Amino acid sequence: MPAPALPALSARSRLARVLQLSALLGLALAPLALAPAARAQRVVPRLQALCPLGYVDMLNGKCSTLGLMRYTVMPTNGQPCLEGWMNVGGGYCRKK
Repeated sequence: MPAPALPALSARSRLARVLQLSALLGLALAPLALAPAARAQRVVPRLQALCPLGYVDMLNGKCSTLGLMRYTVMPTNGQPCLEGWMNVGGGYCRKK
């Protein structure tokens, strides 16, 4: 027995459905866009008067590990560090 045919949707109904799906997709991807950017870095911008722990002030607005280490850091933006991160000063958190 053949499956029943679905009713044809009007152009307005199709547009409404596409907008609903795109809104749902946007909500699903929002946490990815809001997640803090963190990556292993040898050179980071100096955000405060002092560089983070393990970094040396290069006197050009940047802090460097001088190529010895590569830490995963992210700016604190005035907020406490997330779970699994520690505050290393200079406006940064480092992954434990």
